[in-house]
Amino acid sequence: MGRHSGKWCLKPDETITKQLDAGVRYFDLRIARKAHDPDPTRLYFHHGLYTRTDVETVLKDVNDWAGGHPKEILVLALSHFHGFDKNVAEQLHRHLTSFIVTLFGAKLIHKRDIPTLKSCWDKGRNVIVSYDSRQHFNELWSKIPYYYGNSMNTRDVESKLCQFLEKPSPAQSFFVCGLNLTLPENARILLYILRPCDNLVKVIRRSLPRLLRWVEQQAAKTPVNIVASDLVTRDGFVPTIIKLNTSKRVKP
Repeated sequence: MGRHSGKWCLKPDETITKQLDAGVRYFDLRIARKAHDPDPTRLYFHHGLYTRTDVETVLKDVNDWAGGHPKEILVLALSHFHGFDKNVAEQLHRHLTSFIVTLFGAKLIHKRDIPTLKSCWDKGRNVIVSYDSRQHFNELWSKIPYYYGNSMNTRDVESKLCQFLEKPSPAQSFFVCGLNLTLPENARILLYILRPCDNLVKVIRRSLPRLLRWVEQQAAKTPVNIVASDLVTRDGFVPTIIKLNTSKRVKP
């Protein structure tokens, strides 16, 4: 599964429909409002850069795809809400959640149902929307925890993810294991931005095969639940994660 926001930065030509067709089923959707947009409720995705396509257009594409693939379960995690200033936040949240509930309608999987694949298929529901907000919405799920290593070093990422995964987690709950490298928030960031021969994109792409090998090994020890990456359509990511679902977990 993948982080939709990251894909817009690394490879903008990968539309959400292409990612769905490639097997991606989880999307990290970081929502933002442009400060001077003449449309007061038009929203975009934001992960360092704003997307050109607005949120409602992309969600309509997801809804169309979900309608044509009723047995595929999708997880949309909406968060951040950049630019939701206090004076407009309530209006924007109300507009966005109302749009989501109306758009997906009977496809929405409610958390109170404790869903299984069979129950979702029987009821014709195949979309989970996680909404990271203090407000409570009956049709939407609360925030899904996202674990990541917060480092550009793959060994550090693996080590920190192990710490998260080996802690007891609540039963019947989702969490995300993020195979993401994260830029430093100090002057070291220039190492990945200014060097032309080994830039950020190349470093991230080079890290994926190692991180995929790690997640295969880790999945034999602990559940990894949802697995996310900035490079979900590359280097066999989707087939590797699908294989984890069919492999028998060995207890340590």
